[in-house]
Amino acid sequence: MTSARRSPPTQRVVSLLDHFAAHPGGRFGLSELARDLDISKPTCLGIVTTLVQSGHLVCDPRSKTYALGPALIPVGRLAQANFAAAEVAGRLLGELSDRYSAACTASAVVGDQIVVLASTAPRARRPGVPVGQRYPFAPPVGLMYVLWGSDAAFDRWLATPPTLPVRLDHAHLRVVVRECRSRGYLVEGLTETGERLHRLMAGVAAYDLPDEVRALVGEMVSNLGERVYLGADLSARGRHPVSVLAAPTYDADGSQELVLTLYVGSAITGAEISRRGAALVAVADAVTAEVGGHRPERKGTR
Repeated sequence: MTSARRSPPTQRVVSLLDHFAAHPGGRFGLSELARDLDISKPTCLGIVTTLVQSGHLVCDPRSKTYALGPALIPVGRLAQANFAAAEVAGRLLGELSDRYSAACTASAVVGDQIVVLASTAPRARRPGVPVGQRYPFAPPVGLMYVLWGSDAAFDRWLATPPTLPVRLDHAHLRVVVRECRSRGYLVEGLTETGERLHRLMAGVAAYDLPDEVRALVGEMVSNLGERVYLGADLSARGRHPVSVLAAPTYDADGSQELVLTLYVGSAITGAEISRRGAALVAVADAVTAEVGGHRPERKGTR
């Protein structure tokens, strides 16, 4: 996708609805919305007026503030039904968060973006990753969303124009795929570069970044595969700095549906990585079973 194919008017409507979704129960005046969304008041007025008329927003006649409207209720119910696995995952990940005092998420590819669909954290702590957070689904972001799918899906992701000018070692990434499929989960190393990249890409359409900024950010990442531990690395003694562990759930067709992540953010032993990885896979398998899914039968990978 390129920026020439985007629809700015549609993007403004999406941004406005996303703003309400990011502030549950919030009510906003016209000036506040226009300022927060960086659009003109006349344009903002046209959008909210249309959404009020359709019932997607409501307007308090006294305070002149806007809030989400009843027309979104059936839409939300249908969306929730389509992502039933996320609801199950959120419930089961809560126990894992408490056990390891760590944040967990369930996310999936929706269109050309990765969307966080459920987020949990230890009790008395707010989730560190907000539901609805989005990332571009294109190299160097999104490897874990094609690790346990078909070879064709991996090839399509690999062929997608990268969001940043990075070098991808295709042969090495295929080794990563084989290792992760064999182990059942991914272990991503904790590096300052990787963390900075993840924060930068959150909610950003990288294709819209100026070329000089994209080039600068691209220099931060030398090779995507270097951020992923393989089996040989985990068998070494000592502690390993780990960012996240990730494992897949599957739908009724045996296709990868969600990616469950367990955040670590510290150095832990190989034995501890194995314990946490096994616990995460157990949760993923439980989600798969509860939604009527099954693991795919693999006859071999490249």
